Amino acid sequence: MVELNPNASPDFLFQFSIVVPTYNRPQYLARCLNALAQMTYPRDRFEVIVVDDGSAQSMAPTIAPFRASLNLTLIEQANGGPAKARNAGAAQAQAQYLVFTDDDCQPTPTWLQALEAKLQACPQALVGGHTLNALPDNLFSTASQILIDYLYDYYNARHQPSFFASNNFAMAVEQFQAIGGFDTSFPLAAGEDREFCDRWLQHQFPMAYAPEMTVHHTHQLSLKQFWRQHFNYGRGAYCFHQVKAHRAHGSVKVEPLRFYWQLLTYPLSQQSQPQGVLLSSLLLLSQVANVGGFFWERHQQKSVSSSAPVIP
Repeated sequence: MVELNPNASPDFLFQFSIVVPTYNRPQYLARCLNALAQMTYPRDRFEVIVVDDGSAQSMAPTIAPFRASLNLTLIEQANGGPAKARNAGAAQAQAQYLVFTDDDCQPTPTWLQALEAKLQACPQALVGGHTLNALPDNLFSTASQILIDYLYDYYNARHQPSFFASNNFAMAVEQFQAIGGFDTSFPLAAGEDREFCDRWLQHQFPMAYAPEMTVHHTHQLSLKQFWRQHFNYGRGAYCFHQVKAHRAHGSVKVEPLRFYWQLLTYPLSQQSQPQGVLLSSLLLLSQVANVGGFFWERHQQKSVSSSAPVIP
């Protein structure tokens, strides 16, 4: 059994390795690193691994000001998507536990203390934290966060936890390696965390929710970006269902209709009436985009499959 050791183990230089994938967003990355530098957790017990996933410009100048305050490593790779970037960071980790966040997230000062407290009780769990919208005046960002809140409520609060977003979760290196890391067949930031959680449960590993483990998510969205985000989520959903069906030797299964009805009415219970109606409308739009992305990806994969040469 993996046990949380308050002191550095002879086999590990650190307690936590924080992996941050980034792509063409130096300003976001700087805010993330600044938040990590403000944490109250002892500096000698965690490291930060930034994985530059093929940005147009080097992230070295962005991270340079933080080298004095953080145990910081920069990995540069050709663009391969966030799943590949996270795996690359995990491969260089020198800690007992991996912690994942994104470049547009700012963990709170007590983020790692909250994680450590949960791991004391559940050392073998995939621990997921709580995400807060850092842009409450942006209606599209608010709608996207409400969607995540609903998914956490649906998958975690009502039952044993089964889904955490990869911008705020952690696990033992040993178990990450045991399940094979992230599936790099997911090229987008969509669906790969859902598949990871599903595979984690397939290995009968536990999951635990730590709402005190909080990050602020600065995800600036316009209407066009909101549509593209949820279209890509639909693409990722198709990939997830394909992978899961293949693993279970079954057909693609989607959520029941009540899942979508509860989703569309969820903002009405969380917001004032005018705001709630607007957000419900955006969630409806998100699902239209999601369905579009799902069937677009299905068409693309079937087209590729049908055009592949048959080898006798």
